[in-house]
Amino acid sequence: MQRAVSVVAHLGSRLQAFSPALCRPFSCAQTKILGSDRVKLMESLVVGDIAELRPNQGTLSLFTNEAGGILDDLIVTSTSEGHLYVVSNAGCWEKDLALMQDKVRELQNQGRDVGLEVLDNALLALQGPTAAQVLQAGVADDLRKLPFMTSAVMEVFGVSGCRVTRCGYTGEDGVEISVPVAGAVHLATALLKNPEVKLAGLAARDSLRLEAGLCLYGNDIDEHTTPVEGSLSWTLGKRRRAAMDFPGAKVIVPQLKGKVQRRRVGLMCEGAPMRAHSPILNMEGTKIGTVTSGCPSPSLKKNVAMGYVPCEYSRPGTMLLVEVRRKQQMAVVSKMPFVPTNYYTLK
Repeated sequence: MQRAVSVVAHLGSRLQAFSPALCRPFSCAQTKILGSDRVKLMESLVVGDIAELRPNQGTLSLFTNEAGGILDDLIVTSTSEGHLYVVSNAGCWEKDLALMQDKVRELQNQGRDVGLEVLDNALLALQGPTAAQVLQAGVADDLRKLPFMTSAVMEVFGVSGCRVTRCGYTGEDGVEISVPVAGAVHLATALLKNPEVKLAGLAARDSLRLEAGLCLYGNDIDEHTTPVEGSLSWTLGKRRRAAMDFPGAKVIVPQLKGKVQRRRVGLMCEGAPMRAHSPILNMEGTKIGTVTSGCPSPSLKKNVAMGYVPCEYSRPGTMLLVEVRRKQQMAVVSKMPFVPTNYYTLK
């Protein structure tokens, strides 16, 4: 089952670069992992340290296979209600659900206390520098106490049972609101009554996430990419690295010591926009890699991209060539994020 996700962007700061547009829906999957062995189940599938999460704290993690490849990226939250709340990509929903269900059955057959429930919820993302201010008008909770990657269940503009998580896919402050399907239209309508709130489509979301250096599954990471190659080593929990008890650990952990052939890097150029599948070449004109995501940056007024190159070409400041429309143009390896993130943390 796939759940539609609407992006409601509050325009401000770098979000002002985008004109209001009709929202194009995309999808996510929301799941509860239940039972006293819920952490054991999740840690058998992902690379993160789920056991260390505080109540209502979440983390980005990765499903991996035994070859070290990334099956999907997901957010796992350890809720104060006694379950794990999991949000993953609907494009990978069938394999993600099968992966979790198979592990549930395996552990249940061992006598473990674990279960799985698919949530019948929609997800609304309200993003931008004053997103919390806009939302505060519709909730009783003090959102100043809700820092990045934490969540709370509350009533939002009259819709009860919403889980509000301080996160998003734009690099800006904002929230993602898991809302029962029956109340989704009412909530979206209530948010849009604020004249400063506009609907944002996928083009706006994609350029924002790229400016923030965030991966898109299926483009920048996939089953043939390891977390280290994808510059996502930070998702590997310290305890999990030492225990080497996650799928693909025998491949991934040695790569942390430098035994990796390629890495995801940021690229910047002032010529024509770099697009996915554009060849990356060294200065001698030999193809060394491929662009995985690229677009003009409204904030920087330059073209930005991500792609994979051999490690010897991954240092920021390295000059390369990118082939765009059969013409070669200069590009420079750049640090990410291209635009500083504005996540909200408690002062």
